[in-house]
Amino acid sequence: MRALEKAQKDPESTKARILSAARRIFGEYGFHGTTTRMIAKEAGIDISTLHYHWGEKGDLYEAVILDMSRDLGQVLRYVEKVIHGKPLPERLKISFGLITDYLFEHPEISNLMLMRYFSKTRHETRLDFKVPEFTGDIARSMGLSKDKRDVPPFAMMQVLVIMNSIHNFISGENFFRPLIKIDKAAYVKMTKEVLETMFIAPFIGWEENVQKLRTSRRPRNGTAKNTTE
Repeated sequence: MRALEKAQKDPESTKARILSAARRIFGEYGFHGTTTRMIAKEAGIDISTLHYHWGEKGDLYEAVILDMSRDLGQVLRYVEKVIHGKPLPERLKISFGLITDYLFEHPEISNLMLMRYFSKTRHETRLDFKVPEFTGDIARSMGLSKDKRDVPPFAMMQVLVIMNSIHNFISGENFFRPLIKIDKAAYVKMTKEVLETMFIAPFIGWEENVQKLRTSRRPRNGTAKNTTE
């Protein structure tokens, strides 16, 4: 999509300003709740300028999906480099921290992903968030899979439950924070602490059990151990 490439290359351009506004508005109201007039108002332009740069609403929505996917992919690749080779507890803690911080800074990503996949009024488009690819990247980073293209179903589910938890904490902030009566900084900090408490120990236990199972199946004196004995 040439318009998207131009917007990404020139963040100060009108195209980029419209794209940024569209991310915020689509992220807050979803595809069906958003109008091009709302986006134009957010960007400080008239409706004809929006259509000149981006065409119809569906075209702009697809550009937003691609733009968010690119940004999220870059963050996950950065996280993978940071945590590579570290022990599992450290990998998890760093991953939770970096990914959560990024998504709190860009809540439209979590909002739009949840609306995209769980809304009954889902907009049909040729494009989508690269969820399988992202999940594979995360699974490999966490040591759950050696190949991001061949992630075991159980490992895939483990990653999905973590990401879904993060997205829900972020998308539900305006509901959850008044409920537990804490400020923004405390909410972000507590989100990370809860994720660490809920997931690090179980993941460590799961990895240890897998290692024990592999060890029990190794041949001894040329004969494989019968694990059913």
